[in-house]
Amino acid sequence: MQAKKRYLLLMCCAFLVFMYFGGYRLKAIDEEHDQELLTLPAYNTKASIRTGGAPRRRERAPLSPARDCRMETCFDFKRCRHDFKVHVYPSEANLEPSQSYQKLLNVLRESKYYTASTDDACLFVLGLDTLDRDNLSADYVRNLQSRINRLPTWNNGLNHVIFNLYSGTWPNYTEVGLDFDYGQAILAKASMSEEHFRHGFDVSIPLFHKTHPEKGGAPGFVVSNNFPLNKNYLLGFKGKRYVHGIGSETRNSLYHLHNEQDVILVTTCKHGKSWKDMKDERCDEDNKEYDRYDYEVLLQNSTFCLVPRGRRLGSFRFLEVLQAGCIPVLLSNGWALPFSQVIDWSKAVVWADERLLLQVPNTVRSISQTKILEMRQQSQILWERYFSSIEKIVFTTLEIIRERLPQQPMREGLVWNNAPGALATLPTYSDTSLEFPFGDESSHDRFTAVVYCQLSSPVTPSSPIYRLINNISRSKFLTKILIVWANEHPSLKNRWPPLPPDVTLHVLPMTEPTKTSISQRFFPHALIQTAGVLSLDEDSVLTTDEVNFAFQVWRQFPDRIVGYPARSHYWDDAKASWGYTSKWTNDYSIVLTGAAFYHRYYNVLYTEWLSPLLHKTVEQSQNCEDILMNFLVSHVTRRPPIKVTQRKQYKEQPAAGGWSPWNDPDHFIQRQTCLNTFAAVFGYMPLVRSNLRLDPVLFKDPVSNLRKKYRQIELVGS
Repeated sequence: MQAKKRYLLLMCCAFLVFMYFGGYRLKAIDEEHDQELLTLPAYNTKASIRTGGAPRRRERAPLSPARDCRMETCFDFKRCRHDFKVHVYPSEANLEPSQSYQKLLNVLRESKYYTASTDDACLFVLGLDTLDRDNLSADYVRNLQSRINRLPTWNNGLNHVIFNLYSGTWPNYTEVGLDFDYGQAILAKASMSEEHFRHGFDVSIPLFHKTHPEKGGAPGFVVSNNFPLNKNYLLGFKGKRYVHGIGSETRNSLYHLHNEQDVILVTTCKHGKSWKDMKDERCDEDNKEYDRYDYEVLLQNSTFCLVPRGRRLGSFRFLEVLQAGCIPVLLSNGWALPFSQVIDWSKAVVWADERLLLQVPNTVRSISQTKILEMRQQSQILWERYFSSIEKIVFTTLEIIRERLPQQPMREGLVWNNAPGALATLPTYSDTSLEFPFGDESSHDRFTAVVYCQLSSPVTPSSPIYRLINNISRSKFLTKILIVWANEHPSLKNRWPPLPPDVTLHVLPMTEPTKTSISQRFFPHALIQTAGVLSLDEDSVLTTDEVNFAFQVWRQFPDRIVGYPARSHYWDDAKASWGYTSKWTNDYSIVLTGAAFYHRYYNVLYTEWLSPLLHKTVEQSQNCEDILMNFLVSHVTRRPPIKVTQRKQYKEQPAAGGWSPWNDPDHFIQRQTCLNTFAAVFGYMPLVRSNLRLDPVLFKDPVSNLRKKYRQIELVGS
């Protein structure tokens, strides 16, 4: 009996001890759980909704005993709380960067990401050239470790991004042989392997030539769908092979597949200074066969192009065949493809296995014609959006890093892998693709008119702006009129015309009272809540029918500028520069925003996305903002604007002897200067010519006037 009492007492004590300590633990868990609930959003975010494309998620790096860095352990998020800015260290005076690295630094310093202040920086990029860490190269920077350690904000690489194309040297070509301790820095590196790639931390970039353009870049070779689906050759490759050392096995075996008919895989061992001393018994025959084929001809006449590994996993061939629209067949086991965190490469490339080389021809022959067409088109989208220039490669790298930060919205795989791509799609604008102008047709049935006004006198019934507002207010599609008053002394005696009850008028004063800014007309004002924006100058002349017809056309092409006044650019051989003309010609490339519709999203891109150099040009000249908007839209869409009806004059004519910019030669000289400055900053000429002019249905048909939908347009003089 006593034993039972002792056991019972012991069990009671054990229970009390468990309740004390276990209950405390359960309470702590409950408190932690409650805290997590408090931090959850009250609604679904875009990152939690999948809409197609490549799967996207917040990446986490697997722990590695050698390098266990991940964003949570090797990155200071507090630096990025306010804005995503990048600081570039100044280059050392006696140490000139390589041509490629200088281009990289230029695009950063001229970009919207750049900040000269180290205190405002989220990321840091070295002014010291780290692209080539092959100590046999002329671009190799010696004593890099000691130079980096002298930087006051190095901090063991925290929040730094190291760009690198080559690491290690002959004969080992060690992938991680950068020859300096990069500490906790993020590696933006070419030829990275899955083994050493820190997922969710590093960024794999492509290997590019020294001649790769700084900005803009050449377009893809596939300029239309009118090309043969199956080209002369099924599979092609022309390049070096290595008779010994790293990378020799794969390329040395390609001759087994070469059949001189539809599979053309030719190699040469003629490279380096001592190739004759090391050549094997096949070198002479291979060199002879190699000389039979022109590389560019082979590239553009092959349906698939082999991209075998060389000394390193990455190869220049990758970008070359991507641009050519030749579907890459990758033969490089373990290669972490460029930007694979966001790009769905299964839509554009074919993975082959180096160990199953002989199966490659059968693999590509099994791909359907529909799939070939899809992959070829996808290769052009990826090339033009992310790889055609150093600027795009760098910006893509930064945007991938940005999306890893807390509180930063993520773009879905559907956005990254479809035109216009993620670089031109700002997730801060909207969390749904329906709000962007890149769909087939706009679902919005109303528009907002924005009138840019520089009047210094009060508005009266005889003022051109009075008549303009009177006409546009009769449109059944209008919901709101915004007057952007750009004069330093706004008049309080304005008399505005009476408006329909469902239309409101708002006068917006200057954002900076001490400075007039012509770009205010494209500011993303909160009052603009419709997708469609009708941009007008104060002296524009439009009838209600013209407004309605132009709006109906814009609804079919919401990604374009649709309007009345057209201009054109041309290349002037005599001056070796771009020219600008207002002459009535067969084609046009600009529709001026003095009387045109566009999507309100372009206001956000114009204000927040364009290079500061472009804004500076507009502010200094107080001109050319309409040309810049055309540059922007054509750059994003790769399409021309759309002109409607036949009207030539859309402005109120000045009184006899009065001044007008249209008869001022200095005005056109200034606009030509803007045109060339914009082209230089963009890195190419984005404007696209068109000869399409859309007139109303039945406009010229000899039918009863009562049957015409826009009867008043025919009465408008040209």
